[in-house]
Amino acid sequence: MQKKSTQPNQNQLKKTSNNLLLIFTRNPELGKCKTRLAATVGDKAALDIYKFLLRHTVSITENLDFDKRVYYSEEVWEDDVWNSKIFEKRLQKGIDLGERMHNAFKDGFIAGYKNICIIGSDMFDLTQYDIENAFKQLDNHNFVVGPAEDGGYYLLGMNALNEKLFRDKAWGTGNVLKHTLVDLKEENYSSLALRNDVDLYEDISAIDAFQPFLKHLKK
Repeated sequence: MQKKSTQPNQNQLKKTSNNLLLIFTRNPELGKCKTRLAATVGDKAALDIYKFLLRHTVSITENLDFDKRVYYSEEVWEDDVWNSKIFEKRLQKGIDLGERMHNAFKDGFIAGYKNICIIGSDMFDLTQYDIENAFKQLDNHNFVVGPAEDGGYYLLGMNALNEKLFRDKAWGTGNVLKHTLVDLKEENYSSLALRNDVDLYEDISAIDAFQPFLKHLKK
């Protein structure tokens, strides 16, 4: 059982970089994560898969030479896969995903960071190189976007806050990327490689790494 914090910002870490990586995560609880995947594989398997994806995200981010903040969906957990000495822990604030991301970026820029990128915590396709490359793109661009195959994006980065990117979006639908790129059409932005995220059984059914979690479907 994880220790739950009553002070969301209690592990504030010293600023060591001009680059900040925001990681949005959902608390891994049975029946509350990967619900579309769970419709096929069941709640327990969906939770196990999500925990596997969390460990993957930790592995590709813990050694990055940037400051890192993990934003929890429900409550901050003190003792979990996110090492409090590496990842600053905070609670997402806002009514919808757009407002929560906007607030996280805003807090980062207020703190003095020059380049900020955000990712989720469930991208098996994502690598440490992808994240390093995203920050590198911000040396010559004002924005960077990582397009996802489902019509959303897996990474968004910027060197100045652009509020319109977080407004008037149907979050969780296949139109988010398209509408985001419309907002950026007059801006200097870079696109990363297309990646597949994990939402449905079809996203993982042919990937070897996920087979141990799917054995019960093949009996």
